[in-house]
Amino acid sequence: MKIKAAILAVSAAALLAACSPAADKSATPAADAASTAPVALKAPAGVYVMDPTHASLQWSIPHNTISNYTARFNKFDAKITLDPANLANSTVEVSIDPTSVDANYPGDYTGTHAGSGFKSWSEDIARNKNFLNAGAFPQITFKSTQVELTGPRTAKVTGDLTFLGVTKPVTLDATFGGEIEKHPFMQVPTLGFAAEGKFKRSDFGMPVGPVGDEATIRFDGEFLQQVAPAAAAAPAA
Repeated sequence: MKIKAAILAVSAAALLAACSPAADKSATPAADAASTAPVALKAPAGVYVMDPTHASLQWSIPHNTISNYTARFNKFDAKITLDPANLANSTVEVSIDPTSVDANYPGDYTGTHAGSGFKSWSEDIARNKNFLNAGAFPQITFKSTQVELTGPRTAKVTGDLTFLGVTKPVTLDATFGGEIEKHPFMQVPTLGFAAEGKFKRSDFGMPVGPVGDEATIRFDGEFLQQVAPAAAAAPAA
């Protein structure tokens, strides 16, 4: 009897499954496409330059395996060439002045590092041959080679990072913050983006000591549409 009951139960379950309405799978591709479709930008195509008063560039590295040491650059520039019709065709260029590193070191550097030859911890990081070595390499650059959309407001931006005289590909995770049709003061279209990525310092020839090898970089900023200067008035005949 138990065997018959089990057979009847299985048969009933199969019959119910067969009679149940089939799941509508036709909507799934459309839903997936909608979830990954990029935000429709109102901003016109063109070149957008970074607003230095609304931008920050930080980096951090593991320190003695117990925390992350964080500093920033105060002088850097970035430019986006935007193609709103096909965002994958857009490009990004960044240049950084390594002498502008700001370590925000509150201690008595000259007292604790009397033999270093530098006046501050920021100068030590900027000019020390074991760190940024700005005397030999006065510029750090990043130039995108590929933009891959990963969501309606996100993308992976891969590019060539040139650091300490070495150029290697690095991928950043970028997020679109928003846009306004007219900046309240500059009266031009304005965009906001954030980007974050990681790379190994040893890949660029930097010695690894008590601090970790993996560096994390983080950018947040606004970009103003670059408007060509008005043509000079034609001289009077």
